[in-house]
Amino acid sequence: MTTYEERVYRRTVNSEDLVNFHMVVKETDLWISAEQTLEKEARDLVFECRQHIEDYIRLHPAFLTALTPLPSKPYPSNIVKDMIEATKGLGIGPMAAVAGAVAESVGHGLLQFSNQVIVENGGDIFLKTDRPATISIFAGSSPLSEKLGLKIPVKQMPLGVCSSSAKVGHSLSMGITDVCCILSPSAALADGAATALGNRIKNRDDLENAARWADQIDRIIGGLIIVDDRIAAWGDIELVDL
Repeated sequence: MTTYEERVYRRTVNSEDLVNFHMVVKETDLWISAEQTLEKEARDLVFECRQHIEDYIRLHPAFLTALTPLPSKPYPSNIVKDMIEATKGLGIGPMAAVAGAVAESVGHGLLQFSNQVIVENGGDIFLKTDRPATISIFAGSSPLSEKLGLKIPVKQMPLGVCSSSAKVGHSLSMGITDVCCILSPSAALADGAATALGNRIKNRDDLENAARWADQIDRIIGGLIIVDDRIAAWGDIELVDL
């Protein structure tokens, strides 16, 4: 049986003039902000994403379970292609990018109806607003959790801001991080890179080398890692106190 885990961090969402709504389709659980309620449009986009992914898995079952990169088989849909391309240089399987890819696909689709859209999918975010935005960093039991935020300028949007954790949520991580957070124009890449980065951190002394590795990935704007009371940050990001 699948159990529901309340995502308490969503209570802190304050999108001012935007309308917030919740969208659940099977395992896909989204929190969306837009200029108007777009539940039907969002649901249709989620069903479309899921259909493409589920159809591809039926034809290529390894896509679901692979923990290493896969080649692109003939004629994948855009979202499947994005997941494969985003993870092929990271040493992880394509499903590591699924939450970011779905958030991005739904977000881009909703931009047809709203100039501002935020789609959050289990801590992975697609973001496009007309003003700077601040994203709180949730890091579980770390003393730094929700004490810091990422201030996102309009010039960086649309943007993917995606997180992975060995201690929070259901994502598979081989490391020990409270959170790895990555910023990229591609939310699929940000999601996959956050997972790959977290996998590299086996102890507190790995933060600096792991951050240096992530800084070399093409199309990564920057990011941060938190382990207990330690933090590593790099790239074109602005951290603010909350």
